[in-house]
Amino acid sequence: MPLIPCQRALFEIPADVAYFDCAKMAPLLRTAAEAGERGLRRKSRPWEVHAGHFFDEAERVRTSYAGLIGATADDIAIIPSVSYGMATVMRNVRIAPGQTIVTLADDFPSGIYAARALANDNEARVVTVARPEADGDWTAALLEAIDGSTALVVSPHAHWIHGTRIDVEAVARRCRSVGATLVLDTTQSMGALPLDLAAVDPDYMIAASYKWLLGPYSLGFLYVAPRHHGGRPLEEGWITRKGADDFRSLAGYSQELEPSARRFDMGERSNFALLPVAGAAIAQLREWGVAAIAETLGATTDAIAARLADHGIDALPGRAPHFLSVRYRTGMPDGIEARLAAANVHVSLRGETMRITPHLYNDADDIDRLVAQLAPSL
Repeated sequence: MPLIPCQRALFEIPADVAYFDCAKMAPLLRTAAEAGERGLRRKSRPWEVHAGHFFDEAERVRTSYAGLIGATADDIAIIPSVSYGMATVMRNVRIAPGQTIVTLADDFPSGIYAARALANDNEARVVTVARPEADGDWTAALLEAIDGSTALVVSPHAHWIHGTRIDVEAVARRCRSVGATLVLDTTQSMGALPLDLAAVDPDYMIAASYKWLLGPYSLGFLYVAPRHHGGRPLEEGWITRKGADDFRSLAGYSQELEPSARRFDMGERSNFALLPVAGAAIAQLREWGVAAIAETLGATTDAIAARLADHGIDALPGRAPHFLSVRYRTGMPDGIEARLAAANVHVSLRGETMRITPHLYNDADDIDRLVAQLAPSL
């Protein structure tokens, strides 16, 4: 597959900035920022906002995201955050006293807090799977932890700290074999790492948009497998009811929810500023293609890892192609993150690792500057 050439011109990134922190927050595309500005201005002329506008933008974005992941629009709910998605999922998971919820160590807090709350409310138990330091094969350890007592598995596709890629197809097969529900947090992978939705067939899959989906903050997506479309939403909103597009009948208080994942939409989902941003970003991702993005970012992270290894900085094994977490053989230098930022080279420290997460806006000069700043730290 041919690599995608550098796309820096599509972003507002100054020449003197080397930004390697997409896992924290992606910069907006120029087209996405412009779409958001146009959407925000609509609120200054509310007499031009009509009933259909509360539905059409949401449906366009919902449909486009569904196309990105290989789902249908009926399978997608629009949500504000991963924690909202997790709360929705937990409301619809049945768990008996003594059963277990399996999670990964050091996983992102939204899933962990939700799992612990569900366990506490039902006298269940959370099983935390540690990362195997020897080979980093977290998938094997996760599969071993899933057994007949498992009611729910909460897993990422790529771990947000270590960048470890989880074989979610294997995890899904194990979940089905024991009757466990599988919820995937794909915030650190969706848009940058291919996932065969039909092969995985998760029960639920959540992604915030502000990282690898290149979208806005406070907007995300919840995939709900068709078998769960009859579940109970987190909110009792008006727009998730049948007939909501007839504003004259809203005071009739329909009790009939949408027969699709739309019933799980957040309140005020018709965000005229954020939805256009997400829509423009998803359109660009689909044009590039997720497989091509992964291939290109994999070449970039491989090149960085090889150069850093020559300076005593090692990449953690088992990583996803778009993700590079490294450790200094002599220990993390004090003040390294701040010193890099002062030089306009931006990464993140998470635990004992340095997280280096490029995107298509990074070029060879960025990589040279990154390596030059890290190598003298030894």
